[in-house]
Amino acid sequence: MMRRYEPIVAIDVASEKEALALMDTLKDSGEANHDMPILKIGMELYYGVGQEMVKQAKARGFRIFLDLKLYDIPNTVRRAMAAIGRLGVDFTTIHAAGGSEMLKAGLEGLRQGAQEAHVEPAQLLAITQLTSIDEQILHEQQHVDLSLIESVQNYARLADECGLAGVVCSAQEIAAIREVTRDDFLCVTPGIRPAHYQKDDQKRIVTPFQAHQLGSNAIVVGRPITQSADPVAAYQTIRREFIG
Repeated sequence: MMRRYEPIVAIDVASEKEALALMDTLKDSGEANHDMPILKIGMELYYGVGQEMVKQAKARGFRIFLDLKLYDIPNTVRRAMAAIGRLGVDFTTIHAAGGSEMLKAGLEGLRQGAQEAHVEPAQLLAITQLTSIDEQILHEQQHVDLSLIESVQNYARLADECGLAGVVCSAQEIAAIREVTRDDFLCVTPGIRPAHYQKDDQKRIVTPFQAHQLGSNAIVVGRPITQSADPVAAYQTIRREFIG
């Protein structure tokens, strides 16, 4: 049976006060304790406030997706991932475009850091193509000759070969990824928008129910929950639509 995680809620705010308010609101959003969302702490919050946000989220019982999208030379990535590994988060990210040497170095560093801190290593996910990228940007700005699907499929295959847990991708690309990766390879999908919600800066979007149908292991949702008048109700609605 396919592994499905609780929806990942992106806490994409700039201040500690806003972040803690959202955490305190969302910690009671599960209809049972195991229904709590996973929290995504991304670049905006982490760079603005730092590791304290990870500690605060953990203290409230949340699992954490630390989304920093590492992309640098292998030695730098190895050392940075060791620091992330020591935090005891559940998921973290790295850019597949950095190549196999960088991906393997990141995985090695992550495991080393976790071992030093006596915690379970995070599941490492490779960024394929951001959901703000479309075919026109891919060809005209990145000068990639492959189609978008082929580019994502190539990155997923590379991540799988390097031993990563999965990728971050659009749900629209899951079928192509499943063709070239192992059965338990994770597809974590941002670009989730409930029906009739505006696209914002996303281009390759699906609804939570479509993500379920397409085989997503986890969805990442930000503004439709965090900017809702009732974040708890919004989360519960999206969770039911995705989990089924």
